[in-house]
Parts: sequence; C-alpha cells; structure tokens
Amino acid sequence: DEGNWDLTGNNTPIFFIKDAMLFPSFIHTQKRNPQTHMKDPDMLWDFMSLRPESLHQVSFLFSDRGLPDGYRHMNGYGSHTFKLVNAGGECHYCKFHFKTDQGIKNLSVAEADRLASTNPDYAIGDLFNAIANGNFPSWSFYIQIMTFEQAEKFEFNPFDLTKVWSQKQYPLIPVGKLVLNRNPVNYFTEVEQVAFDPSNMPPGIEP
Repeated sequence: DEGNWDLTGNNTPIFFIKDAMLFPSFIHTQKRNPQTHMKDPDMLWDFMSLRPESLHQVSFLFSDRGLPDGYRHMNGYGSHTFKLVNAGGECHYCKFHFKTDQGIKNLSVAEADRLASTNPDYAIGDLFNAIANGNFPSWSFYIQIMTFEQAEKFEFNPFDLTKVWSQKQYPLIPVGKLVLNRNPVNYFTEVEQVAFDPSNMPPGIEP
C-alpha cells in the first residue's frame, strides 16, 4: 500500500570506495583509454593503489568468489547500512543479506575464459533453464541488526561500505525467502523497461 522499495544490491558485501564523490572517477577507470580507445588496466590499478580502502573488495574480487558459476550460486547483499523503524518508533541500523540456497559454486579461470569466448550468455541460460525446468532458485533472506548505542561504541564507522559487520557480534537473523519461480514472457517489456527507484522508501525503512 505504501509503494515498493528497490534495494540496490551487489554480489559482494563491500565496495571499492566509501566516499561517494569518488564514484565517477572509479567508473572512469573501467572505461577505455580516452586517447587510444583501448582497454587500459593501468587506469584501474592506479586508482586502486591510491585508495587503500579498496583492498578488501579487490581481495574478494580476485578470490574464487570473483568468478561465480552463474547467478544461482552467488550471494546477494544490500551492502549499505540502513535504518529500520518499527510501528512504535524504535530504530535500529540494519544490513541485508541474501544467501544462496544452491550453495556457493565458482568457476576456474580456465573455464571462465572458455565460457567468455564460447558461451557468453552462460549465466543467463543457466538461470532461465533452471526456472523453466521447475528447479526454482532461492535465496534465504537475513538481516543484521545494530542498536544506536552499539553503533556509538563500534570499533569503526558502521556506515563504512568497505568493511563488514562481524557475524559473531551481530548474527544473521532469518526473515524470509526470495524465490525466482517464473521467467519473463517478454524480456523487453518485463526486464529492459523496468524502472527502479531506490530513493523511494516506504515507512519503516530509512537511509
């Protein structure tokens, strides 16, 4: 009744930067060289070497988890810290997690290279075929909760996107399931034309 909330997600719990002002510069590092129009890995690594806070995400990206075996075998994360407000006006900080029920499964570098050249739509096909065959992929949805008092005493800024909250101190609380049980009939109208608005926050969820 209050509208939808679109949670911006990623398949890693952290990000390369914590300063939003650096986001345009970060995106430019992955584009082609403005003079040669060729891919230039030096642009990315120059940026990373100057931003040591990116090391956590870089380590994640270049681990086995950086090559997931399709969409069904990766986790999802809201990454950012949000504020939940209940009907009584009580507030808590929160992080969102989607844990794959199919299990984490990754590709080797050799297999990823092979698929990139022979079947670049591998991940799309894997997801579509699983759903079409009735093998509906699902993710268990969890939240981590932190009180304002805990945040004041926390060992680092709890809003720092380059760090994670300890799951020992702030255990995952199960709250639901995400199940993909239907493929789009028309990809263009049901996917390509979808518009998202993460800034539209219904009552109970705040930035």
